Amino acid sequence: MTFDLYRDAHGIPHLRAGDVLGLARAQGRVTARDRAWQLEVERHRVRGTTAAFLGREALPWDRFARRARLEDTARRCHAALEERDPETAAWVRAYVEGVNEGLAAGARRAPEFARTGLAPGRWEPWTPFGVWLGTHILFAGFPAKLWREEVVRHLGPGAVGLFAADGPGTAGSNGWLVTGARTATGQAVIAGDPHRFIEEPGVYQQIRLACPEFDVLGLAVPGVPGIAHFAHTGTVAWAITNAMADYQDLYRERLRRIPDGVEALDPDGTWRPAPAHTESIEVAGAEGRPEEVEVIETARGPVVIGSPPPHGTTPAAGPEADPCAPLALRHPPRVTGDLGFGALLPLLRARRVADVDRAFDRWAEPVNVVLAADTEGGTLHRVAGRVPVRAAANRVRPVPAWEPGHEWTGWHETPYGDLDDGLAVMANQRGPAARLGTEFAPPHRADRIRALLGGRPRWRAADMPEIHTDTHLASAAPLLDHLAALDGLAPAPAALRERLLRWDRRMAADSTDAAAYAAVRGALVRRLAAEPAFAVLADPPAYPEVFQPWLALLPRVGLALEHLLTAPDLYGIDRPALVRAALEETAVTLGEGVTWGDTHLLAPWRALPPEAPGEAPQEPGLSGDHDCVLSTSSVPGLTDLASRASAARYVWDLARREDSRWVVPFGACGVPGDPHHRDQLPLWLTGGLAPVVTDWTLLTEEDTMSEERPRDAGRPDAPGAYAGRPAVHEQRIDGFGTVRLLRLDPVADAGTVHRWVREERAVFWGMNGLTEEQVGEVYAHLDTLDTHHAFLAVKDGGPVGLLQTYEPEADRVSECYAVEPGDIGIHVLLAPPGETAPGTGGAETAGAGPGGRRPGWSRALMSVFTTYAFTVLDRARIVVDPDARNARALARFTAEGFVLGPPVTLPEIDLPDVYLPEKRARLGFLRAGAGEVTDGRAR
Repeated sequence: MTFDLYRDAHGIPHLRAGDVLGLARAQGRVTARDRAWQLEVERHRVRGTTAAFLGREALPWDRFARRARLEDTARRCHAALEERDPETAAWVRAYVEGVNEGLAAGARRAPEFARTGLAPGRWEPWTPFGVWLGTHILFAGFPAKLWREEVVRHLGPGAVGLFAADGPGTAGSNGWLVTGARTATGQAVIAGDPHRFIEEPGVYQQIRLACPEFDVLGLAVPGVPGIAHFAHTGTVAWAITNAMADYQDLYRERLRRIPDGVEALDPDGTWRPAPAHTESIEVAGAEGRPEEVEVIETARGPVVIGSPPPHGTTPAAGPEADPCAPLALRHPPRVTGDLGFGALLPLLRARRVADVDRAFDRWAEPVNVVLAADTEGGTLHRVAGRVPVRAAANRVRPVPAWEPGHEWTGWHETPYGDLDDGLAVMANQRGPAARLGTEFAPPHRADRIRALLGGRPRWRAADMPEIHTDTHLASAAPLLDHLAALDGLAPAPAALRERLLRWDRRMAADSTDAAAYAAVRGALVRRLAAEPAFAVLADPPAYPEVFQPWLALLPRVGLALEHLLTAPDLYGIDRPALVRAALEETAVTLGEGVTWGDTHLLAPWRALPPEAPGEAPQEPGLSGDHDCVLSTSSVPGLTDLASRASAARYVWDLARREDSRWVVPFGACGVPGDPHHRDQLPLWLTGGLAPVVTDWTLLTEEDTMSEERPRDAGRPDAPGAYAGRPAVHEQRIDGFGTVRLLRLDPVADAGTVHRWVREERAVFWGMNGLTEEQVGEVYAHLDTLDTHHAFLAVKDGGPVGLLQTYEPEADRVSECYAVEPGDIGIHVLLAPPGETAPGTGGAETAGAGPGGRRPGWSRALMSVFTTYAFTVLDRARIVVDPDARNARALARFTAEGFVLGPPVTLPEIDLPDVYLPEKRARLGFLRAGAGEVTDGRAR
C-alpha cells in the first residue's frame, strides 16, 4: 500500500493517497498505529468480551452487549450495506484492512497490551459498525425511561417534570453558525464543542484525508472510516450537536418458558416464539466456570433486562406486580439494518451545503442537529437521523408489549431550523427537534451564546474561544434567590451569604466564591435527597448495573435542582429551612481559600486504570460547570470531579480553511508517554486552539513503507529498544531529564537518521536525496574511521538527536581555519517536531534549520553534547560549522557562548566511499569554561 503520511507539530495525521480506497486503508492503518489499545477495547466492547482481559469490573457492560445483541446488529448492518451500497461497503473493508495491517505495530507501542496479556485480534468488515453502535447505544439515554417509571410509580405522573432534563439537562454540546453578514471576512464561521464523557484516549481523532476526489479535515471517531461529525472540505463545513431526540423504546414483555424455548405475548394475544440461547463470558482472574448470560429476542427487540420466570410459572400481569419484568429494547438499527454509513462517503465528497443536506438524508443515529455553511454563502440548519412515529407514551416510560397501540408506524420527516439575524445556535435546547424528544437541555447555554454573539457586529474565527470558555452560570439564580430571602442568620452564614450575593456567577477555576456556591449547592442537594418524599426513590429495582447511573437519586436531585427550587409546591418540603441548613453547614466546613479548581478536577475514564494511584497523571482543576457554555459537568452533592467536558473544540472558517482552529483534551496519539499523548492539554485548559495546517510543505513526512523501521523503533512503543545498548555518556539536566549518548548503529539506526536527514530543514547535511540504505552506508563508512564518530542521543527511551564528532585536521574544515591542539569538531541534528521522546515537545536542528518549538530544548541537548566533548573527550575547544544562512542556528550557538567567525566555503569532496557537496558555512568556536554549557551533572 502506498500513501503519504504527514504530521503537524501536534502529531495530527495528514494522509494523502491516490484513490478513495487507498485513503481508507491508510486511515485504518495509521489509526491502528496511533490508537491500537483504544481500537481493540472498542472491538471487544461490541462483542461483549472485555472482561476477559479487564476483569470482573467490565462484566456489566459485557452482559449488556451480549443481551442487546450488538455484534449481531453490526453484522446485519454490514450485510445490508453490502447489498444497498457496495461502494461504501468496499470503502469500509479497505479501512478494516488498514486497521489489520497496523494493529501489530500499534500493539507493540501500547503498554496496555503487555500489562493485560491481550494480543491484538483481527477486525472484520462489520467491526466499524459495531464500534459506532457500541459508542452510541446508550447515547440517547433510553435508561432514563426506567427512572421516569420509578418516579411515576412512587410520586405520580406529575412528578416527572420536576426531574426533567429541561432544567438542568444531561448534555452539554454547543454549536453556532455566524453567517458572512456577521463576520469580518464576509464568509461564515462555524464553531462549537461536543461535550461527552472524557476518555483517555479521546473519543475524537483529529485527522486530514486527501485524495484526488477530496481533501477533508475534521474530527473522526477512531474505528470508523471517514469524518462524520465535524469537518471542513475547503468549500463547505459542518458540525453537529445531539438533538436530544427520543428514538429508542423499552417494552415490558410477558415471557414464559416452554419445554423447548421461550415465548412472548404479542399485542394480538398470541404467544409467539422468542429465540433464546445462552452465551459464556470469560472473566480474567475469575476462578471456576465463565459467566453465563441468556440472550432472548422478541418481536420488539432484544431483552436487555430481566428473564422469563421458571417453566410452569405464570408471568406477572404488569409492572405493578413485577417492576423488574423483562424489558426489550427497540431501536432503529436493529429494525432497519441501517446505521447510516451510507452518509459517510457523500459527506467527504461534499462541495456545497446541498451536498451535505443530501448526505445527511442517509443518516440514521445518533439523531443530531446539523449546521453547515459553504463558500458561496449557503447555510443549513436541520435535524439528521431516524425517529420512529409511535404513541407518546413510548417516549416517556416502558410500555406493555402485549397491549396494542405501541407499535412503530413510520418515520418522522426531517425538521429544518431557521437562522435568526445571521445566527444559528444549538446547545441541546428545544429547537427544530422539539417534537422528536421528551427532555431537552435548559436554554441557559443557548441563550448565553446568542447574547455573546450579539455583543459585537463582526466576528472572526480567532474570536471564538471567548465563547467556548464562558463560565457564567445562569442556573445559579434560584438558589441565590433563596439565599437572598433568608433572615436572622448568625454572623458566619450571613457573611457567606453576602459573599455569594455579590458573586459574579462565574465558575472560574481560581474563584473562591464559585467554590463556596458549589459547596452550598452540594449540601442542599444532599438534604433534599434525604427528604422522606424522595427517599422512596433511593432504592430502585435491581436493574443490571450498567443502568444504575440513570437511577441514582442524588445525581437526579443535583441535576434537577433548578426545578426543585422553583416548583410551586414540593410535597410540603420546607425549602427555605433546607437552604438555611446548607448555608450554615458550609459556613463551618468550607476551607479557607479553597477555589473551584481545587475540587473541580478533570476525571477522565480509562479502560485500564493505573495499577497504583500514584501512577495516574495529576489531572488539572477546571473552570465551568454543567450549565455554563464551558460545560464541565460534575455531580452536585456527590462529587465536584468533572467526568464530562468538551471532547473537542473547533472553529471552521469558510474564508480561509487555514485560519480554522481545533483542540482535543489530551492529544492525537493514544500511546501513554508519546509526546503527542497529552500535549494539547495545556491549550485545552486555557481555551487555546491549535492551528489547522493545510500547507503540506509545513508538515513533517513519515516513512510509511515499513512496519519494522518507523518512528516506533526505540521509542515508547518499543520499550527497552535502547536500554540494552551501552552509553558513552549519560547526563541529567535539571528540569529536563536524563540523556544518554549511544554509539550509532549504521544498521539499526539508519531508518531514524534517514527520516531526519531527508527533511528540507536538514538540506545542509547533504543527504536529502539518499535512500535509507545509502544513509546506512555513509555511517557504516564513518564507523571504519578513527577520526569521525556518530552518536545517537536518547531520552526517555526514544532518539532525540544525532551528534557527530570529528578531528578537524582530518576534515575539510581544516582548510578554512588554523586548527589548534585540543580542537574537536561537532555536527548536531536534533529530532524534528513530532518525533521526540515523551514530554520533550519539539526540537530543532543546530546545523540545518529551525524545526522546534519548546524553549530550552536545544540548550539542554547542547549542554549534553558540549559536556561530553569537554569532560569525557577532554577537549579544549569545540568547532561547529552551521549553514551561514541559518540565522536561527547561528543565534543558538551565540547564545551558548560560541564565538562566530566569518563565512567560509567548505570545499566539495568526491571520493569512492563518500561525496560531500560544497557548502557555505560559518565557523563557531567554544572554549572549555566559556558560557554556561556544563550545568548538568555528568556521570
